[in-house]
Amino acid sequence: MSSPTPTFSSVRSSERLAGTPVIRRGAHWWLVTPTGSILANDPAFTGELDRFAADMAAADQAVAEVLATRKDQRKAARKARR
Repeated sequence: MSSPTPTFSSVRSSERLAGTPVIRRGAHWWLVTPTGSILANDPAFTGELDRFAADMAAADQAVAEVLATRKDQRKAARKARR
């Protein structure tokens, strides 16, 4: 069963791929604008979207790890000052 066609008003900003008009619903990539939605079905294009999404997820994870490390370092520094 394929995903229903998304509408612009039904798309949350958190669903957008890096602020673009591209979203993934189920196994399908969609280009969504106020004037309509288009299912992306070109394998080369969707492959690039898959790689870009994976790279963005890896970058988000790396940032989260850096922030967690900094938080731990600040916590340790505060403890050392006591």
